[in-house]
Amino acid sequence: MTGRRWVVRALIPPVLAVIALAGCGISGYTNKSLFPEDVGSVYIEMFDNRTFRRGIEYTVSDALAKRIESDTPYKIVSDRDRTDSVMGGQLVVITESILTLERETGRALEKEVLLTATVNWKNLRTGRMMINNQSVTAAASYSDFLSQDFAYASSLAANKLAEKIVEVMQNNW
Repeated sequence: MTGRRWVVRALIPPVLAVIALAGCGISGYTNKSLFPEDVGSVYIEMFDNRTFRRGIEYTVSDALAKRIESDTPYKIVSDRDRTDSVMGGQLVVITESILTLERETGRALEKEVLLTATVNWKNLRTGRMMINNQSVTAAASYSDFLSQDFAYASSLAANKLAEKIVEVMQNNW
């Protein structure tokens, strides 16, 4: 009896170790960055505005530069000749729509601003297009009742658009 107990006690730790380590090789965990590592800096071109609403392209470009600087390992560079990559795009849709109406007067209580941009990101070292004319959309709502206006909502939408563009910059799993 003591011989069997000794064998069982001797085999339990190695068997548990094998079971515990068996899943580690196929789980897919990694310490690699979510972003491409062959780029260290980004130059942001001013977004083109293909709509009749002017000024939002400045807000989008500024929000994107700040978001890249804070959420990615990349540095924003102001000189195109000293950068690894260039990002730019076009604002193709800027719309304002009514979400809710006041029943009695028909006045808009809540509105929404929708921004859609096509984005390009080119690695200048290799010439490869890392993002090629990808469409990205973001929206934000506002209420005149709360003393908010189109400028407020477009600024929120620009920040959300910048956040989504940074998500598109990540490597595919």
